[in-house]
Amino acid sequence: MDSLTQAALGGALGGAVLGGRLGRGAVLGGAVLATLPDLDVLIDYGDAVANFSEHRGFSHSLLVLAPLATLLAWGLSRWKPAPGFGRWWAFTTLVLLTHPLLDAFTTYGTQLWWPVGPPVALNSVFIIDPLYTLPLLIAVIIALIRPPALTALSVGLGLSSAYLAWSLVAQQWMTQRVQDTLAERGLEAVPLMVQPMPFSTFLWRATALTPDQRLEIVTGVFDGDRPPHVEAFPRSPELETEAARLADGRRLAWFTRGFLDYRRDGDRLVVTDVRLGVPGAHPFQFVIAHQGLDGWQPLTSSRLPRPMVNQDAWPALWRRTFALAPVLCLRSLTVGDSVAACR
Repeated sequence: MDSLTQAALGGALGGAVLGGRLGRGAVLGGAVLATLPDLDVLIDYGDAVANFSEHRGFSHSLLVLAPLATLLAWGLSRWKPAPGFGRWWAFTTLVLLTHPLLDAFTTYGTQLWWPVGPPVALNSVFIIDPLYTLPLLIAVIIALIRPPALTALSVGLGLSSAYLAWSLVAQQWMTQRVQDTLAERGLEAVPLMVQPMPFSTFLWRATALTPDQRLEIVTGVFDGDRPPHVEAFPRSPELETEAARLADGRRLAWFTRGFLDYRRDGDRLVVTDVRLGVPGAHPFQFVIAHQGLDGWQPLTSSRLPRPMVNQDAWPALWRRTFALAPVLCLRSLTVGDSVAACR
């Protein structure tokens, strides 16, 4: 999640655990400590693919953060013994460990068990979601104005946790709807990812992979019995095979669970993470090889500039979220009254 959300969660937890003893200091300390795992963005791992796939790595590992929380609790209890080691341990453990656990609800991928195991991505919450953040932020503001505000903090934490639970329920609801649509096409067993569109859990995007196509489906909580709209995008299995021969190609496939697009840009091989963003505005695109006389040769990977999203897309997204327009065309990020509008 974004840094503001992580700070709000850390501040709310810090205040709930130690606010009665330390007042505003517990809220501020929790907010600062909660941002610690994201300092890994300052590390340069050598190239664009490494920086992309190592983020949310060791600094988000429960195997690293759990002993770190214990060590910090010991140090804090030596500095200020009054709350006791147990309270300090609850403070540091809750604040630090909830950071990667919350990140795991998003799509990016969080290596909870680094250095073993694949990234965890539940895909049920967009990386910025005001409906999750606002209850925590309001509770933290109240606690800073009139500490310890334990009731406000408890309500904020309860509402935000209930929203996470709702996101999982909504995801399963939308997944069943999408699976029914795919089954009508004889595609029951294809790789499938279902995630919310930006800023809420009311509109969802599903991505299904076949050998030669990527199917994108948009459906929403307010759609009723309206059948989901399916858009097809071509895939390049031959380029996928070439990328799999390269270390960066394999790393990206591992990190994204294969939800990638491959294209040739002149003599360059470009790989795009299709999980994040939307078609035409995917933020993570990497050049990993160039074509020479002996075939594709690896390059020190670089990241292409982030595509700009047309400002007209946001009103279209809003209208589609609340079913004010039947169809959202992902290719153009425009809405229409029928599938024909997307052709």
